[in-house]
Amino acid sequence: MKRLSALLALLRPRQWIKNGFVLAPLVFSGKFHEPACIVAAVGATLLFCLASSASYVVNDMLDIEQDKRHPRKALSRPLAAGTVSVHSALALLVVLYAAVALGIYLKPAMLLTILGYVALNLAYSFVLKHQPLLDIFSIALGFVLRIYAGAAAIDVPVSSWMFITTLMLALYLAAVKRRQELKQGDPATRKVLENYSVALVDRYAEMSATGALVFYSLFVMSVRPQLMITVPLVLFGLFRYWYVVEKRDGGESPTDALLTDWQLLVTVLLWVAVCVWVLWALPG
Repeated sequence: MKRLSALLALLRPRQWIKNGFVLAPLVFSGKFHEPACIVAAVGATLLFCLASSASYVVNDMLDIEQDKRHPRKALSRPLAAGTVSVHSALALLVVLYAAVALGIYLKPAMLLTILGYVALNLAYSFVLKHQPLLDIFSIALGFVLRIYAGAAAIDVPVSSWMFITTLMLALYLAAVKRRQELKQGDPATRKVLENYSVALVDRYAEMSATGALVFYSLFVMSVRPQLMITVPLVLFGLFRYWYVVEKRDGGESPTDALLTDWQLLVTVLLWVAVCVWVLWALPG
């Protein structure tokens, strides 16, 4: 049982919440009332859960020594803690990639986005995470690819509004992640941190958050005016997330910040519910 629990921890199931971005095209296209589209979008989300878990396994295998020096990761990461062997991690990785390959076979429309996501994460694990700025943009691009995968699954285009808003929001989250790593950890545990300062990534985060709010608001006003009611929710969510980062030292893991702050979680759930309700009741 302990071995199974450790292997499950290696998959980081808490991080699967990020794959909710795959469902965004389903919501904003208004196809969430079509059973076939729901099944396709959920299938794409599950496929991304497998692909993202594979990337976590690769990253943990490469970062064992650095994680051992990290105050939190030394206990929470199974490879660094010694609860899972490298050989077991390799076997799990083979299974995950085989499952991803099967998923691509069953959903060929997602071929390019899934392969792009896998390639991006391999490049990140081996090279890009050590390159300043490229590391932040690589993380953000992973969220953008989730959007494109969700759109491909239900055969709808990704609007320029959705692309730029997702990119800006993801850059905000990535910049905040680096900020918190700088404040809470030893730069030696992640070499790229030596190239940043808290003031610098603060500016990146502020610029990205402002861009996300502006582009989302422009999208609502020009394309989906019936969603104007959601703008205050987005604004509150950004404010609340920054509060969690600044006053509660959250943000190193956006998922943990979301799941441990009830106001932030309620805001996100309320935003999703209002979007679905408004687009259902007032389509077009």
